Amino acid sequence: MKDFLDDTLQVGDVSLHYRLRGRGSRQLVCIHGVGSYLEAWDDVVSRLADDFRVLTFDLRGHGTSSRVRGRYEIDDFVGDALALADHVGFDRFHLAGFSLGGLIAQRMALSHSGRLRRLALLATVSGRTRDERERVLARLAALRSGERGSHYDASLSRWLTEDFQVRNPERIAYLRQRNAENDPDCYTSAYRVLAETDFGGFIDQIRMPTLIVTGEDDQGSNPRMAQFMNECITGSQLEILPGLRHSILTEAPERVASLLQAFLANDVSEASA
Repeated sequence: MKDFLDDTLQVGDVSLHYRLRGRGSRQLVCIHGVGSYLEAWDDVVSRLADDFRVLTFDLRGHGTSSRVRGRYEIDDFVGDALALADHVGFDRFHLAGFSLGGLIAQRMALSHSGRLRRLALLATVSGRTRDERERVLARLAALRSGERGSHYDASLSRWLTEDFQVRNPERIAYLRQRNAENDPDCYTSAYRVLAETDFGGFIDQIRMPTLIVTGEDDQGSNPRMAQFMNECITGSQLEILPGLRHSILTEAPERVASLLQAFLANDVSEASA
């Protein structure tokens, strides 16, 4: 078995770019956020490769997957993820989702719970207040009106601390470059799913071990929402990361990997108990 596989899978009219990494026996699927790409998980996955076989992929409309035009639905993303899991031989697997990926993960946990072992919801949303809904819909409206650059510039300050930005100018330049490569229509279609989707009324129906993580200063996927999810999902584990904003995969990959490692390791003890 190869430690690294980089390939594409054709699912209907959509070509999905994916990577399979790691030498471990435990299976983990990781889903990125809006405007991102599978490499966003690299710093986390590199720390898990000894113990996990990890599937990452570019969502439709992102990275080098097909630039699908038109309206996206969250079940499109769920179907793509399951098709890839089937393709690489993942029957029951752990699932980690970041931001929009966390919404996709929630949907999969609600609609395909038999496929999942444990769930990790990272910097994601549930149970938005009216003000929170209005703010994210205003950002969607700005995107639809063509204010893409100002949206991204404002997002950088929401996503990453000023200290990280000052200390990592080359990384910030790379993130800006990758953002500029996004297709505006695809980005907006994916952002609509993020802005208009909320499983707050159903999330208490998730019945599997769940890890919930967000940054202390994350404005969009804030600690209040994380605490709401923790209260709704029986037996879930909550971690608020001090001093961090939204992009915890970028700014604190070692902390995220450590939390995932410890949380998912319990699955082994449960199976052998």
